[in-house]
Amino acid sequence: MAYADQQMSGNKITALVIVALIHVFVGYALVTGLAYQAAQQVIKKVTTVDIKEEKPKEEEPPPPPPKQEEAPPPPIVAPPPPINIAPAPPPVQTVITPPPAPPVVITTAAPPAPPAPAPAPPGPSKARGASPKGQGSWAARIQANYPTRAAREEREGRVGVRVGIGPDGKVTACSVTASSGSPDLDEAACDGMTRYARFNPALDDAGNPTSGQFSTAIVYKLN
Repeated sequence: MAYADQQMSGNKITALVIVALIHVFVGYALVTGLAYQAAQQVIKKVTTVDIKEEKPKEEEPPPPPPKQEEAPPPPIVAPPPPINIAPAPPPVQTVITPPPAPPVVITTAAPPAPPAPAPAPPGPSKARGASPKGQGSWAARIQANYPTRAAREEREGRVGVRVGIGPDGKVTACSVTASSGSPDLDEAACDGMTRYARFNPALDDAGNPTSGQFSTAIVYKLN
């Protein structure tokens, strides 16, 4: 009995659902039908409305253009007076007068100058050569400085020399013109002349001291 009741209640529920769906479908049909009719009415109203086209307003004609004032006539211009072209002036002749000639000056030649006097004949020349001064004393000193080695070996000899003499009378240079054969005697002779010899200097034509030369010989001899 309970099973039959459950089956019957299920059938009722199904029937109720079906009835509800039918009501919904009918309501939807009614609603859509009404909406369709309303739309048809609106379309009719719209199609029956007469649309009157508005005529465009006529534009007012433009005002007539202003009258142009007549331009005044141009002024009357009188022609210019004729121009008188003066004839060219006559050419001016220029007369060039030469300058006056310079005056002629006549000069007389001056008398010739007298000839210059002849130069005075030159006086006697005062030139002279150098000469020994106190030769005895300085020759003795040269002999006293006999080379030691030559004296020990008892060598003697004669040495010819030439010396240069300055304006002060002193020997400035010495050279051997004739050797004694012993180099130490030759060297001692020039050394002695340079150290001890004194001279009266040579003189030029005016008598002024000048350089000169003198030649002599030194004799080395043992006593």
